[in-house]
Amino acid sequence: MLENLRFSFRGIWSHKMRSFLTMLGVIIGIAAIIAIVSTIKGTNEQIMQNLIGAGNNNVTVSLRQGESDYYMDMGAPEGVMPVTDDMMEEIRAFDDVSDASFYYSRSYADGVTQGKESMNGGSIRGVDLHYLNTCGYVIYSGRPFVQADYDRIHKVVLLDEAAATSLFPDGGAVGGTIEIRGEPFMCVGLYKKSKNFEPVINSIQDYYTYNQEQYGAVLMPDAAWSIIYNFDEPKNCVARARETEDMSNVGKEVEGVMARCITGRTEELSYKAEDLLEKARNKQELSQSTNNLLIWVASIALLVGGIGVMNIMLVSVTERTSEIGLKKALGAPKRKILGQFLTESALLTSIGGILGVIAGIVLAYVIARMSETPVAISVPAIFLGVGFSMVIGIVFGLLPSIKAANLNPIDALRRE
Repeated sequence: MLENLRFSFRGIWSHKMRSFLTMLGVIIGIAAIIAIVSTIKGTNEQIMQNLIGAGNNNVTVSLRQGESDYYMDMGAPEGVMPVTDDMMEEIRAFDDVSDASFYYSRSYADGVTQGKESMNGGSIRGVDLHYLNTCGYVIYSGRPFVQADYDRIHKVVLLDEAAATSLFPDGGAVGGTIEIRGEPFMCVGLYKKSKNFEPVINSIQDYYTYNQEQYGAVLMPDAAWSIIYNFDEPKNCVARARETEDMSNVGKEVEGVMARCITGRTEELSYKAEDLLEKARNKQELSQSTNNLLIWVASIALLVGGIGVMNIMLVSVTERTSEIGLKKALGAPKRKILGQFLTESALLTSIGGILGVIAGIVLAYVIARMSETPVAISVPAIFLGVGFSMVIGIVFGLLPSIKAANLNPIDALRRE
């Protein structure tokens, strides 16, 4: 085997330009596949991060009327009872749920002012003590809600960065007072995501998904919700799955429990989970199906490279006919000749595969830089590319190798 490798290196090195041109098809094919697969992987990771967001694994289950969220400004719906404490504990006790929070919600916060300043748009929520932990928020200024805020129904709020900037453009939000529909509330703290997460906006759907968070959000204790809004409004739920793969199952489990809150005979009202994992997978499948076509196109270059390898090995057999005849005359068996040429063919394409992997990684980063798309190098694709290039060398080098092994030594020695 070592002798075959030594002869193969010598043969490739003695015809450097010819060998490089032979490898070029393999290099281009492997480079294109590595670049495409890496771009697909990076795009899929970006899609997953955009929709699920920095590893929070949150599943939101909300009251729906048909296909859209129920509009609470129309008043509390009939036939929907509040979520009981037993239901909340049941949901938190699920094996694949790490925490869950139940909250009142207004997706459009009207009447939120501070002096002459107002918050246009945004949202306001009445939350429990589990909300910050479940959603992955941290307090970066001031304090969080405490049990006394709920027991004594304190009129206090937490603001996110966008809301604090809108209502207190000159700073001093913590300790300041805002009004919600004419009722004064004191801001006791500012909160933000525990991890930096900047979604990439690539479409109008992405804009509508993420832009709502740019207007700001106000949180108050759910015990104080009835001071401003209806006391008998149904709550929504946000549950954190332990693993990303559990999100769809968690959504179904929470749906099943909260569906018991609907006692009226209505087909319009239901609790539905926003299955972000399924959305991410659907977008990934759409991206994958498009890029699979590109992979097939790139594979044609590998086929062309394999044909080039077969052609050059046939030329090599013709050039070295006398050498083959001499070896066979001295007693070299067929398998020895076959192994020598197969080794040279496999080594030729393996070197091309390694160069193709390097070129593919460079190409992937160039594409990412030029198109501003994410890239994630796929290690399995690298090993698969090098292994596949070796297989190409063996498959397309088999015919020339068999031809060399079957040469008649007398005819081979006679040919010049």
